Amino acid sequence: MSRGLFGTDGVRGRANTHPMTAEMALRLGAAAGRYFRRSGANSAHRVVIGKDTRLSGYMLENALTAGLTSTGMNVLLLGPVPTPAVGFLTRSMRADVGIMISASHNPAEDNGIKFFGPDGFKLSDEAEAEIESIVAGEIVPADPARIGRAKRIDDGRGRYVEYAKTTFPAGQRLDGLKVVIDCANGAAYRAAPDVLWELGAEVIPLGVKPDGSNINAGVGSTHPEACAQAVLDHGAHLGISLDGDADRVIIIDEQGRVADGDQIMALMAARWAEQGRLRGGALVATVMSNLGLEHFLSARGLRLERTRVGDRYVVERMREGGFNLGGEQSGHIVMTDYATTGDGLIAAMQVLAAMADTGHSASTLAAQFDPVPQLLRNVRYAAGADPLSAAEVRAVIAQAEARLAGTGRVLIRKSGTEPLIRVMAEAENEAILREVVDGIVAAVEKAA
Repeated sequence: MSRGLFGTDGVRGRANTHPMTAEMALRLGAAAGRYFRRSGANSAHRVVIGKDTRLSGYMLENALTAGLTSTGMNVLLLGPVPTPAVGFLTRSMRADVGIMISASHNPAEDNGIKFFGPDGFKLSDEAEAEIESIVAGEIVPADPARIGRAKRIDDGRGRYVEYAKTTFPAGQRLDGLKVVIDCANGAAYRAAPDVLWELGAEVIPLGVKPDGSNINAGVGSTHPEACAQAVLDHGAHLGISLDGDADRVIIIDEQGRVADGDQIMALMAARWAEQGRLRGGALVATVMSNLGLEHFLSARGLRLERTRVGDRYVVERMREGGFNLGGEQSGHIVMTDYATTGDGLIAAMQVLAAMADTGHSASTLAAQFDPVPQLLRNVRYAAGADPLSAAEVRAVIAQAEARLAGTGRVLIRKSGTEPLIRVMAEAENEAILREVVDGIVAAVEKAA
């Protein structure tokens, strides 16, 4: 089946521009309702909908609700909650489908729609393609007597808060720890500070005043410098920087230094392996993860299983191989013992648990390996353009791969959520690294 509507993480775009329009959201809701509704069954069908704090979330929430109820689905509206809360509550509330309205780390002008199946996991490519085919066709509405209802769920956030606390080691507390929590003015702006405070930490909140247009604006995991400065200003022991929907996290140590998802995964993999908790003796990560992480794991007799970019593909490999830890360098940390998707808050709590358990500082725990020098640059291209197909671009990439053969690697790919070409390379020699990336970027820019 063809796929043009769905990207690597649901449907994304600029608000009020195709496909992020009220009309398309209504059709997506109706198509999802038709896909998940069992034909001819008389039982109730539920869908839970969460969102982040973007202004356009109101529009898309109402449109999705109209589409879903028109095909007989009963809609449970959670309001602003983290993406992992939607995965959790889809299972907990025995829903047929979960939907999160969010563009994650993107600016407030963007938005997105992510779907979760009844098991709480994101839909497969095949399921998304089927929904896309329904969108393109004629959607049959329900009989008048079977139109669905909509209901606001007031305690959805509270249910997630209580669950998140159960993932922290029983009997441990965070007393004496001062923690900066940057919620990116996004979906976790109330839940994350509540969890940390209830576990005993002294909480310094940042990015907790959403106004509909300031999500990810100078704060959050894409702008960790704000959290780093707050850590230094307040003399905090740790900084936790979430993104707009709280499914990814960046850690800041007490010296204001940033630790990405690779360092967090290295810490967790080593600790879980020592505790006999790491299933399959492996960590699942994407092709973007640093070679230093691979060397770190190999030295401990562990494997790094690589996948294509996208936390959904990490999760698919984890489920196929029976692994329970995976993630992305960008900060998606997936722990299937606890969650069905990346959960920035629960991942940060694993770091806090290590601090409480060992007495070590964040700077000690969050620097598990020396990364191989890595450089990533993004090149924006116009709609309809395909710069990677240009002969001159392919030739420059081939030259770069030959130059780094045996000493590094090159990874070029299109973003699944934005019109960007991502140019990434790794090499021990930083001068050569810059030359290689600059050459590829120049070629792509010319072709774009």
